[in-house]
Amino acid sequence: MNKLQLIALAATLAMLPTLGAAQDAEFAKLADTTFIFNTLLFLIGGFLVFWMAAGFAMLEAGLVRSKNVTTQLTKNIGLFAIAAIMYWLIGYNIMYPGDNWIIQDVFGAIGPKDIKTEIDAGGYSNASDFFFQLMFCATTASIVSGTLAERIKLWPFLIFVVVLTGVIYPVGASWQWGAGFLADMGFSDFAGSTLVHAAGGFAALAGAIVLGPRLGKYNKDGRVIPMPGSNLALATLGTFILWLGWFGFNGASQLAMGTISDADAVAQIFANTNMAAAAGAVAALGLTQVLYKKVDLTMVLNGALAGLVSITAGPLDPTLFGALWIGAVGGVIVVFAVPFLDKLKIDDVVGAIPVHLLAGFWGTLVVPVYTDGTSFVTQIIGFGAVGGFVFIVSFVVWMFLKNTTGIRVSEEAEINGLDMSELGMEAYPEFSKG
Repeated sequence: MNKLQLIALAATLAMLPTLGAAQDAEFAKLADTTFIFNTLLFLIGGFLVFWMAAGFAMLEAGLVRSKNVTTQLTKNIGLFAIAAIMYWLIGYNIMYPGDNWIIQDVFGAIGPKDIKTEIDAGGYSNASDFFFQLMFCATTASIVSGTLAERIKLWPFLIFVVVLTGVIYPVGASWQWGAGFLADMGFSDFAGSTLVHAAGGFAALAGAIVLGPRLGKYNKDGRVIPMPGSNLALATLGTFILWLGWFGFNGASQLAMGTISDADAVAQIFANTNMAAAAGAVAALGLTQVLYKKVDLTMVLNGALAGLVSITAGPLDPTLFGALWIGAVGGVIVVFAVPFLDKLKIDDVVGAIPVHLLAGFWGTLVVPVYTDGTSFVTQIIGFGAVGGFVFIVSFVVWMFLKNTTGIRVSEEAEINGLDMSELGMEAYPEFSKG
């Protein structure tokens, strides 16, 4: 080795620590960027799903009669606030078991860990994950609200929300998202067709059975008496708000956006989610024209929502055409399921059971068509396990409330409207008589 080569080698060796430090700095910068983008995805997705609470409120306010609008709005803001507290107090720790519960040194009692004291080594803020997951919990309760409208007492309903958001929903969701037995089986539910939507649908179904139909909804010969909603403009606005919020619901369920592939996946999920909603709306629009010779706007709105629920279990893997036909089937399900429930005399004021439970089953069942590693049998077992658990426990809670506090308003209160009997105020006082 000549003198020049020796000098070059010495210079290279001298630079190695500097190169190593620069490389470490680049890795640290990359980790910071990943952390920031992942956390931002959770936060943006979370506030989009939060906006869905406004969508449910507007949808329900539009589909109930004017004498019950204020009560529905009260239920919606009340259930969200209760869900926020109960999910922090109990639900989050049940859903994601591990070290979330600690001994509080000051009080010597068991309680929830303060999430702001931890920085998650997995690449995102613990607080952002909690915030995002909370919105799913609140959504489950919102589904129940619309089905039981116009005849349920306010406080028993809110008591049920305490149990649903604190225990029932978190237990079922933990079986999949908390690395439970359904996850071990290979069950797949990307963003919650079963764990969120069908769960809410089953809780609503149990409540509807225990509560019974509205007065005058079904006459003695079994004919259904129409009870039109108060404001279809509000119902339509609510549907568009829900449609917008669903981009956060499904898109942020990718749970990462710190790489090119993750960002591309989020974009594909957005596109598939939108296509499924559009197809569900068009399917309901065309089918109601064929069946009834006129388009039914409420069916079109619920068709769009059913399309959204249908794609939620597997929004990433299908092609756009796949999302189209999956969403379209969801729209068809709603059109046939709504009158079928009426034949069973199950009174679902807003159509939440067809949209969330039945379309949720369809969305869960169809996942293996496009997603490797899943099977139809496993999907059915998972749906049955979650649905059976939620329905049975919800039914027990509803029966307990019925036999203790009572869950149904009096006939006089129902006829006059829950706004005056439960709250003493009306949404549209200028239209009141006298």
